[in-house]
Amino acid sequence: MQLTSATPLLRRALAARYAIGGFNVQTLEMVQAVVETAQEERSPVILQFNPANIQHVGMAYAAALGRVAAAAVSVPVVLHLDHGADFTQAAAALRAGFTSLMYDGTPYPLEQNIAITTQVCQMAHAVGVSVEGEIGQMGGEEEGVFTAQGAGAMTDPQEALQYVEETGVDALAIAVGNTHGMRAATGSLDMKRITAVRERVELPLVIHGGSGVSDAAVREAIARGVCKFNVATQLNQGFLLGFQRSLQAHPDTTNPRAALAAAREQVKEAVRARMRLFGSSGKA
Repeated sequence: MQLTSATPLLRRALAARYAIGGFNVQTLEMVQAVVETAQEERSPVILQFNPANIQHVGMAYAAALGRVAAAAVSVPVVLHLDHGADFTQAAAALRAGFTSLMYDGTPYPLEQNIAITTQVCQMAHAVGVSVEGEIGQMGGEEEGVFTAQGAGAMTDPQEALQYVEETGVDALAIAVGNTHGMRAATGSLDMKRITAVRERVELPLVIHGGSGVSDAAVREAIARGVCKFNVATQLNQGFLLGFQRSLQAHPDTTNPRAALAAAREQVKEAVRARMRLFGSSGKA
């Protein structure tokens, strides 16, 4: 299939109460793992590159990987810019062929966040590309991505309404206790805050830092209207684990392909587990 916009997929997920994984990738093998698993699970999927991963791979290469990956499968694939740093980067991703953009204006005052996000929406919507915005500041660390120190500032439901009404975004990422870069599912989500945002905002809601959210919290958040979870750390952990195990089993090898294949298989299992938890398996 050709790459598609995220908007219809997320709206369908919101209506049917499941979530779609936004999987951050940074190597060919990770891209292959995500789309192959999506095909096997019959799940829609969102391939994501954040600024650090784009710097590593290159914008043109990232777009080409997304196009080839989508063409190889029969399930919907979205190519998404995660945490776009500014309007210029969003425009570059659009020109390269990304079908979903996120501008992260959370480092700036609300008025500036709204102003630039509005510009990104006007540009993207003119060519049928979806836009994800963010309000509130997450804690934690993600390479190449601004995050607030400590717990960050949780999303104010009334500010969320103002942001959505003035920008025209298609999906809204919120800060409700989720944290970037968590290595274990120990994060605690403010479910009442999710509901408060949902009561004011009818758009698909997004949780970043999905690797650190417990299974029970994921299910409850989906029931309250979250329909996209971003996953990065679990994929990185799986990749490195598979690679390390292969090297340990074959310490004298001079060919990296076996280790890369093992890394790919570990990523596939991480993706499969999240798709089944999110309820997206069988929804393509």
